[in-house]
Amino acid sequence: MNAARSTYFNATRVSVIALFAALAGVLYAFGFPMPAIFPSWLELNFSDIPALIGTFALGPLSGAVIVFVKVLVKLIIKGTTTFFVGDFADLIIGIAFVVPAGLIYKKRRTFKGALVGMAVGTASSVAIAILANWLVLVPFYKEAFFKGSWDPLVGGMQAIFGEGCTVSTFYNFYLWASVLPFNVMRCLIAIAITLPVYKHISRAINRIGDRLAPKCPVDSSEEQCAAMYKKRTVTLICVVSALLVLLVLGVLLRYYIPVWTAA
Repeated sequence: MNAARSTYFNATRVSVIALFAALAGVLYAFGFPMPAIFPSWLELNFSDIPALIGTFALGPLSGAVIVFVKVLVKLIIKGTTTFFVGDFADLIIGIAFVVPAGLIYKKRRTFKGALVGMAVGTASSVAIAILANWLVLVPFYKEAFFKGSWDPLVGGMQAIFGEGCTVSTFYNFYLWASVLPFNVMRCLIAIAITLPVYKHISRAINRIGDRLAPKCPVDSSEEQCAAMYKKRTVTLICVVSALLVLLVLGVLLRYYIPVWTAA
């Protein structure tokens, strides 16, 4: 049985990844703006919480899979308004948060290791968010949605920071007074919730593993039990893979059907 469970994508891991990814996807889809302190297009959501917990419980690779699937789930529920550019940016920003945290915690499975990992993940995620907004998102929005005009973007910032935000000072206000604190807050919220609940959830995951393990007959050998567990794992992976393919197809159909209809 131990040999079967040592397989990376075993039944327990696949089941928990699917659970956390679905929860993260729903939370991602129901983001909300905070127009009093940030421009309206920066929407806060709590999808980093299950992604970070899943990373600590299952490892950095599993965390990256959770972030990837949560984006697919969000695209099914809510669609895209940025031709997938904003969604891709959220993907790399989310991965930049959980993967460094998971790698460090995997090496040092202590409270201090968790803190160091989350601090590095926060710094990495915030840096990627700043670069993505500076180099990709703002230029894309300006050209694709506002026909090269700065007025809507500057106007959104002036509603918060006043007339001091102009075209020439836009990036100073936006990157350092909006994107940076917004993403620090996003990561800190995930950290504040993950720290007190992670150990409890980790124990629950172990119980899930015990339930998913097949009950071997008394006269079965360890090899026979391992084969039973492997069969169950392969079946579960096939089911989850099929669902993942359906998610991808659903995203493509949701996006392309309106395009074909309009054409």
